[in-house]
Amino acid sequence: MDFERAQKRIRELTGIIEKHNYNYYVLAKPVISDYEYDMLMKELIELEERYPELADINSPTQRVGGQVTKDFPVVRHKYPMLSLGNTYSKKELQDFDNRVRKVIGDGFEYVCELKYDGVAIGLVYENGQLVRAVTRGDGFRGDDVTNNVRTIKSVPLRLFDSGNVPDELEARGEIFMPHKSFLQLNEAKISNNEPPFANPRNAAAGSLKLQESKIAALRKLDCFIYKVLGEYLPADNHYDNLQSAKKWGFKISEFTEKCDNLDQVYKYIGYWEKERKSLDFDIDGVVIKINSDKQQEKLGYTAKSPRWAIAYKFPTQQAYTRLLDVKYQVGRTGVVTPVAVLQPVQLSGTTVKRASLYNADRIKQLQLHINDMVVVEKGGEIIPKIVDVDITERDDDAQPVSFATRCDECNTPLVRKEGEALHYCPNKKECPPQILAKIEHFISRKAMNIESLGQGRTEILIKNGLVKNIADLYDLKYEQIYGLEKSIVNELEGTSKKISFRKKTVENILNALEKSKSVPFERVLYALGIRYVGETVAKRITPHFSSIDKLMNSSFEQLLEVPEIGEKIAKSIILFFQDKDNIDIINRLRNKGLQFETGKKEISTGLFEGKVFVISGVFGKYSRQELKTLIENNGGKVTGSVSSNTDYLLAGDNMGPEKRRKAVELDVRIINESEFEDLLKDI
Repeated sequence: MDFERAQKRIRELTGIIEKHNYNYYVLAKPVISDYEYDMLMKELIELEERYPELADINSPTQRVGGQVTKDFPVVRHKYPMLSLGNTYSKKELQDFDNRVRKVIGDGFEYVCELKYDGVAIGLVYENGQLVRAVTRGDGFRGDDVTNNVRTIKSVPLRLFDSGNVPDELEARGEIFMPHKSFLQLNEAKISNNEPPFANPRNAAAGSLKLQESKIAALRKLDCFIYKVLGEYLPADNHYDNLQSAKKWGFKISEFTEKCDNLDQVYKYIGYWEKERKSLDFDIDGVVIKINSDKQQEKLGYTAKSPRWAIAYKFPTQQAYTRLLDVKYQVGRTGVVTPVAVLQPVQLSGTTVKRASLYNADRIKQLQLHINDMVVVEKGGEIIPKIVDVDITERDDDAQPVSFATRCDECNTPLVRKEGEALHYCPNKKECPPQILAKIEHFISRKAMNIESLGQGRTEILIKNGLVKNIADLYDLKYEQIYGLEKSIVNELEGTSKKISFRKKTVENILNALEKSKSVPFERVLYALGIRYVGETVAKRITPHFSSIDKLMNSSFEQLLEVPEIGEKIAKSIILFFQDKDNIDIINRLRNKGLQFETGKKEISTGLFEGKVFVISGVFGKYSRQELKTLIENNGGKVTGSVSSNTDYLLAGDNMGPEKRRKAVELDVRIINESEFEDLLKDI
């Protein structure tokens, strides 16, 4: 395909994919299969890789992220982004209605909207293309988080041209994390022994400020638009402009309604106060707005909020119950988490039996005593937490809750590192829950994928002294484990089940262990359980350090050169390999045949003899130094600037525009990372 045909096809594919994105992520009405969509995207990716000069920052292929933002510039809002006044009662709503009528009389209508519990955002479009996304900040200035917002699939990168899209407009909306995405994120954090997010709102806010947009893309954020601003909007009222925005490609809530009077507003509020539990996202109230733009202008603003809108906040759902006990859970890396054991109570449609107490500081702040009557609420409608204590109901002889000084499981004295809020059990070699958690992580699906060795069976192996670390798994023999059995009791649920090692079970376990020896290095690295080295980080490390030995011998500075590796992760990796026990386990696993290097071989040929390369930008699989080494090992030369002697410009993300311009001018071949690997295949 020549350049002109490729350019035409890229435009055509972009329009088709954007329409399908709109159908799927905005309308929730897909019209093609996932496979058909993937094939369209694959074709567009291949064309953009073949013709990188035709790639566009607003292309659908950019949804996966890739940009690294070290600092988030502060940007002034063209239109102040004010907050709303809040009310919690019908009487206050009646007062609001009275104030409105005093200014504009009786001829008006309300628009009622859900009040999303997320992060406010301003999306600026010029000539139909997204150019900037800015957080609320102080209402007058906010942070530019455009790179991360581009990864949100319900945010249009280009608007559909329906004939009335203004040249400039700003769409105000709320970025939020759906419950499903939030639960998946926290499960991943807990499995990596990282503190989970308290609620979806905090998770959304944290995701918007991630430096690596590829990680933001994995968070699966969403966005509703609730207002459109601009000088040449198609209608003179709020509701109709939202309907136009929907045609342009924005995600507009289907639950927005016009109301003729306050009784209809009350009905809307009452309905959603009951039905909000059915939504896959958090709302904390309802927003009531005057519909007419002229009437809004007449009502005006206070210093902090508009006089034409108000937010009715739902009361937080709470329950009153008794604190029976405090247990201390030990995680994979030894972190000790206090958990309140509660008298079972109904809250937001579920039975709550336990609540997180986070750390010793939280217990001290609450001044908890055993048998206290406590107030429990669900943070972000999901995670139960204790928010208050009724001291008037406290027994005279009640014992205060003091954070444990020794591990409940192994009786080892706990430690608290200076400057940290968490306590640790340092007995990593013999503390049963630490051993169990490490092995469960190691055998999990995304790690070594030893499915036949589930939680109950792992616990039996530990109880019988057969397994004390992950390397012991590969020493297991048929005759050792055949016939083992145990009844596993769930005290919280009041249930029990018998776990047995039958003939077929034992054969499946041993076969799965043998099969796991072919699991690639990146998953083995993740399975080792290095603190902060999750699945994604492991995938980023292995292209830069192709063997465990290279990673062991890497310096702090070399680790920081890897995208997504910050000081915290780098320090954790260094400390892990300074531990002799960890090295012994790795050597045992290596001797058993596990994969501790990538499939890449050191290459030394004359493939690039006489060829001159210029490398520019950021790459996904290789560092620039690794690319330079590969080129030089194969006889090529790497220079810093494009000239008439240059044979290839190897282009990554955010490459210098001047280098690209010069390469096009001199007819130098521009290749991407994938095309470079294709060249290496000729070896």
